[in-house]
Amino acid sequence: MPTPDLFPTAPDPAANLLPRDGVLHDYGICFSAVDADRYLQQLLTQIPWQHDRLLIYGKPVTTAREIAWYGDRPFNYRYSGSDHRARPWDDTLRALKTAVERISGSHYNACLLNLYHDGNEGMGWHSDDEAVLGDNPDIASLSFGATRKFAFRHKAGGEKVALFLQHGQLIVMRGATQAHWQHALLKSKKIHAPRVNLTFRSIVDAP
Repeated sequence: MPTPDLFPTAPDPAANLLPRDGVLHDYGICFSAVDADRYLQQLLTQIPWQHDRLLIYGKPVTTAREIAWYGDRPFNYRYSGSDHRARPWDDTLRALKTAVERISGSHYNACLLNLYHDGNEGMGWHSDDEAVLGDNPDIASLSFGATRKFAFRHKAGGEKVALFLQHGQLIVMRGATQAHWQHALLKSKKIHAPRVNLTFRSIVDAP
């Protein structure tokens, strides 16, 4: 089935970009080029990036991409057999969290950051459906750096939806999206610049 390209020049944040069983809102580019460049450089140089170590089909794997995990409290976030303890917000991340909450109208208490050094690094099909995120989690994805193709695939029907995420662009996944859809960051050998992605979310029932 062909993948529709949802890359509007002037996105409507109220429009749902998923055809069924979930909600995807695109808020477009939310930062000026100057501010986006500044934030990208701060994130690249100030975040203590580390390669992720996961269990994939029972085998330990060290990812090429690097990650960092932050939160209101030292939340533990476990996925793919790996535990992560949240660091406290720094000034840059707190400012971005405040901006994302203002734009999206949602509140978040944690953020998983991903650093993709170039187009050879991506993220395979998955859902952010861990129990600590609760039912129908609201997840905001903020991008800085290289434009990358971000795709969705329905778990039952196989339909696909894709959009290109640009420097300073914000999207929010809501409702039953994680229950019914997987998403992936697709690789491309044509991309030689880094991308930093911040996924703001909320840990529920945390001690």
